[in-house]
Amino acid sequence: MDIILLIIVINVIYMTLTTLRLILVIKGYRVVASFLSMAEVFVYLMGLTMVLDNLDEPLNIIAYCIGWGLGVYCGSIIENRLALGYVVFDVIVDSLEIEIPIQIRAKGYGVTSWVADGKDGKRLCMKVLAKRKNELKLRDYIISLSPKAFIISYEPTRFNGGFLIKPSK
Repeated sequence: MDIILLIIVINVIYMTLTTLRLILVIKGYRVVASFLSMAEVFVYLMGLTMVLDNLDEPLNIIAYCIGWGLGVYCGSIIENRLALGYVVFDVIVDSLEIEIPIQIRAKGYGVTSWVADGKDGKRLCMKVLAKRKNELKLRDYIISLSPKAFIISYEPTRFNGGFLIKPSK
């Protein structure tokens, strides 16, 4: 039973590191990801060796699979809490709600706004850049200002200039 728990724990650690490494590479943190991969491969080899040395026990293989799945889950939770990077909001509201960009700017966000034509008339469009860790807070704030706001959010991969003083990595 001890070896089964150890295999699960090792694989949880391994897949958590793998998930974080992949996300760091995607976000552009290549150096940190490289160092993390060294720990990742060490843990991987330990876990795989334990399973291969004990192939006569099917529960070890099941434990390996359980640890793998739990590790992906843990890695995604950690990444969500780290919330690395930025998010862009495209917001569309009624054109009469001209105070909304001013209110969002007052909260410290950069807002670019313009008037556009929608199906039912003039609309106020806004593009707002925020740190990912503020995504839910900003979304809730915009909805509190305009409950019928149409909001799309996405992560930019690269940007240049603009409101931010220091560029993102």
